[in-house]
Amino acid sequence: MHGLGNEYIVLDSANIDFQLTTQTVIRLCNIHFGIGSDGIVLKVPSDKADFGFRVYNPDGSEAEKSGNGLRIFCKYLYDYRHTGKRKFSVETLTDIVYADIIEEVQGKAIRVRVDMGKAIFSSHKIPVSSDLPEFIAQKVTAGDREYEVNCVSVGNPHCVVIKQDLNESEIRKYGPLLENHPIFPNRINVQFVKPLSRGEAQILIWERGAGYTLASGSSSCAVSCVLVKRGLAGGDLTIHMQGGTLKIQVDDEWNIRMTGEAREIARGVLGNELLEDLDKPFAG
Repeated sequence: MHGLGNEYIVLDSANIDFQLTTQTVIRLCNIHFGIGSDGIVLKVPSDKADFGFRVYNPDGSEAEKSGNGLRIFCKYLYDYRHTGKRKFSVETLTDIVYADIIEEVQGKAIRVRVDMGKAIFSSHKIPVSSDLPEFIAQKVTAGDREYEVNCVSVGNPHCVVIKQDLNESEIRKYGPLLENHPIFPNRINVQFVKPLSRGEAQILIWERGAGYTLASGSSSCAVSCVLVKRGLAGGDLTIHMQGGTLKIQVDDEWNIRMTGEAREIARGVLGNELLEDLDKPFAG
């Protein structure tokens, strides 16, 4: 399935008999030796919410949360009748979020709204290696450039750079330098954002563990919160990405609500020969 061009393989832990090791995830996400995707979403049991959710990056690392991944997961749960309810709860690695299927066609979820939890600006909780209580409008050097960055966690860490012009080649070059900067001990997601008005912004995304990405739900949430924090936007925003747009609402308590589409690409069965090769090294 994909959320605005950000595609995930959706698996149910009850239907697989292998572990999602680093090597297994890398192979499944590889377009030549596996299926090919921007990551894997896994349905797991939960004793705290209606469903449990895990998400893995194509480099094999596990992410705390994914906005697009969550919308995709909710569509999967609804479309494949794991639930008959339009509203339900999902436990992520860091918190519990609440989902609402707000549009369906012939029993298939089209648009999903997710309450994404609270934005956190505390440096040590993001985390950022800094004595400053919040890392807002701070200078960071990446290679031969200095950027003014704004850091926030929306369940996973983000570094937002406000710019007047967006350039894909620039974020492809400096995104990985910021992602892996030593000031960010758990690495970080990077967004370059161009405010268009108090209710709209355009962004480019470099995702931790995934690289350049057409769309990201958590990135849209992070950017929205930073723009509100910096006084550049109100609490109701439309975020434009190469893959499409998301609606983000941020209230006075920093609670975040995300609304957008999710679509199915294909469904099928993993081949026996792929299963045999999952843990074997390959030229990927």
